[in-house]
Amino acid sequence: MKKSIAIDMDGVIADIEPHLIEWYQKETGIITAKETIRGLNEHEAFSNKGAILKILNSPSFFRTVPVMDKAVETVKALMEEYEIFIVSAAMEFPLSLFEKKEWLSEHFPFISWKNIIFCGDKSIIDTDFMIDDYCKNLDFCKGKPLMFTAYHNVHLNHHQRIDHWNEVPELLKQLSSKHETAF
Repeated sequence: MKKSIAIDMDGVIADIEPHLIEWYQKETGIITAKETIRGLNEHEAFSNKGAILKILNSPSFFRTVPVMDKAVETVKALMEEYEIFIVSAAMEFPLSLFEKKEWLSEHFPFISWKNIIFCGDKSIIDTDFMIDDYCKNLDFCKGKPLMFTAYHNVHLNHHQRIDHWNEVPELLKQLSSKHETAF
């Protein structure tokens, strides 16, 4: 039986950071440099909360997010050895549901609809590994949590970190072999 991996969308396979910065500038006129928001949460990084809510509820915002570098190739390769589930806490922004489904159909057409989970709370997910950028999701992971680096988590280090998709296959191989020898 294959081991399973839950993979988050925003900030993990979808490169939301530059997309949000761009939309925020269009909405507010405020130029935000990536360097200035490192280590800040969204509320600290983007001072105009109304603009952020408007952006996150705007048609086409989630549909037009760029793909994270090497995510498509790596996820496709991982499917040979792992059961892959795309997991997104999309319920907070209901408009995102359809857009995220369409985005996945375009960029990850090899992921079955049966392996896409849109939820409100990821603590219900029970996979061997979870790759996410938010500790609020990883802290309750039933398997091995893996934190994908994002601007808001650069100063956190209580989960194993992933900086790029190129690191993922070898890291999973190492973690899987350690887990198997532990029994």
